[in-house]
Amino acid sequence: MEQTHTRFYPHARDAFVRTLLVDLVVLALLALLAWLGLKVHDTVQELGALGRGVTGAGNAVEGGFGQVADAVDGIPVIGGELADAFTGAGAGTGGNVADLGREGEEAVNDLANLLGVSTFLVPALLVLAIYVPPRLRQIRRLSAVDRLLAVPNGGLTGERRRLLAMRAAFSLPYTTLARHTSDPFGDLAAERYDSLVAAALEDAGLRPLARGA
Repeated sequence: MEQTHTRFYPHARDAFVRTLLVDLVVLALLALLAWLGLKVHDTVQELGALGRGVTGAGNAVEGGFGQVADAVDGIPVIGGELADAFTGAGAGTGGNVADLGREGEEAVNDLANLLGVSTFLVPALLVLAIYVPPRLRQIRRLSAVDRLLAVPNGGLTGERRRLLAMRAAFSLPYTTLARHTSDPFGDLAAERYDSLVAAALEDAGLRPLARGA
């Protein structure tokens, strides 16, 4: 069974360093966005202190009316009615205020969660949408070239060298070819494949392989 191999980084040093730096920059950017999201969440959530203060004040008012109700409850004849009146007044004033405070605090918490997640998620998705597709294409390309060029003795046979040299001469940009040969088609015609093979491997991000037969 053929063993599959996934290559994440090029062999060539410059290409490897460039790819690694881009990966690290993206990871650092995602970490920064996560930190910003947490800061936004925590900053907005601090506004919930106002709601907690209102809740506390409402509870205090309601508790005060409750204490008065307990105090007058023992008065003969009218004590029970007075206690009920104070209890109702406490619920109608302090209780309502406490409920409003709790609702405000919950609304602030929901807003903090929404803004925190949005601060991270929206730009993070944009960064990943720009970064991931070309990175996946690069990984597939590196892995495919690795499999296509892999041979048992670690080199390239004469026929493979010729085919790879032809591909380089006919498809690679002239700027890439010029770094290895000044006459790619002359090299191809004269069966001088080394420079063309080196250009093809550089374009694929792989290190030069051993010469075949």
